[in-house]
Amino acid sequence: MTRKSAQLDEQLHEYLLEHGPRPDALQRELIEDTRRLLPESADMQISPEQASLLTLLAKALRAEYAVEVGTFTGYSALAIARGLSKSGRLLCCDVSTEYTDVARHFWHRAGVSERIELRLAPALRTLRALESDPVIDLSFIDADKTGYIAYWNEIVPRTRPGGFIVVDNVLAGGRVLDERRDETAHAIHEFNRYALRDQRVELTMLPISDGITLARRH
Repeated sequence: MTRKSAQLDEQLHEYLLEHGPRPDALQRELIEDTRRLLPESADMQISPEQASLLTLLAKALRAEYAVEVGTFTGYSALAIARGLSKSGRLLCCDVSTEYTDVARHFWHRAGVSERIELRLAPALRTLRALESDPVIDLSFIDADKTGYIAYWNEIVPRTRPGGFIVVDNVLAGGRVLDERRDETAHAIHEFNRYALRDQRVELTMLPISDGITLARRH
């Protein structure tokens, strides 16, 4: 059992996976280890269909430089790293040694660890320390939801024209529709409104997993 797009039942999800790239043996082991080692947090892991989308985007962009905010146990970073160009690099921002120790182990086994730089520090500090030049090809935001607007505003101006920003959990489990939203759902709702009005990008929201926003920099 893995995370899946919420609107799909198990049978449809299996059909979806059968007609696209299925997780390979290493990815399946990462999914299983995350569930075994971190059962209370395992739902933070992306779904297989998200992973294949991230790899495809990185390949389509011929990405040389990618940034991830929120790495967890490394499934999304592994997906991005596998799609980078031969000289490509991925910067991962996280604060948890517990989670990222699992990630490092699997990156090494996958042969992508040399492509990935992991910075264990508050993501805003890491992002604000980056050069201001617009050189990012692909970004993935999947961290604390109350920080989404701040992360967005550091990443968008550093993204090259034609580059993509992918943002996870933009449906907040459907709670964006609640009249009395919890803090997380409220933060996501405010981010969704903010991103929609941002004239620096064009975007679409897709019902993949818990909803993703896919934005292209003008």
